[in-house]
Amino acid sequence: MTGSEVPPSFRLAYVPGVTPTKWVRIWNERLPGIPLTLVAVAPAAAPDALRAGEADAGFVRLPIDRTDLSAIPLYTETTVVVIPKDHLVASAEEVSTGDLADEIVLHPLDDTLDWDTLPGRPAIERPATTEDAVELVAAGIGVLVVPQSLARLYHRKDLTYRPLTGAPESRVALSWPEEETTDLVEEFIGIVRGRTVNSSRGRSLAAPAPAPAQPKGKRPAPGGGARGAGGGKTGGKNPRAGGAPKGGKGGGKRGKPRGR
Repeated sequence: MTGSEVPPSFRLAYVPGVTPTKWVRIWNERLPGIPLTLVAVAPAAAPDALRAGEADAGFVRLPIDRTDLSAIPLYTETTVVVIPKDHLVASAEEVSTGDLADEIVLHPLDDTLDWDTLPGRPAIERPATTEDAVELVAAGIGVLVVPQSLARLYHRKDLTYRPLTGAPESRVALSWPEEETTDLVEEFIGIVRGRTVNSSRGRSLAAPAPAPAQPKGKRPAPGGGARGAGGGKTGGKNPRAGGAPKGGKGGGKRGKPRGR
């Protein structure tokens, strides 16, 4: 490597609630020589961060502005309502949006759910972040509807959550700049999609497999040949000139001629 070359690396952005641990572990196992750096971004800032080259790829929440970006939807999260533990609906296994008709439903500015109409009654002001909204729920100001992973991320002992029906769901996707589908991006796409290391793409950047060990055996003697079709070695010592090989069939031991 010359002084002008930059060693390869991979920057992966992720939004709150997404846990990339499993995919990072697989990356480190397959590509130990190419470090992966995690970049935490706010949901609204993720698309621009990818366009600006602040990350090579990233986990985002759909919908996003797809201009100049490619995206592969990965999974859909359960939507839940975050409530105080002593709330009336905490005894139910599942809640509907109709059950929230009389509730103040907080709507943070960083909300990623694609609402047509927010259920319940709106708060006087919108909280700046989901984390701020969770604090307001704990203070008894209202309830909050979020993807389940965010309810877990901002969990408090005095709060709980229940699945909410009739609400939009959050879809998580892997996104990257459309014109920057590099070999490393392809490699990470393969990891996320479950592609094995032995697939045509999965092994392109991985460490080469060790050469198979040679079977142990005796080195043939100098001048010796391979075994012939009959099973015996060919190319051994030359028989004596003009006579049969020593000990050959039909040849007896040489000795003094018997006297007459």
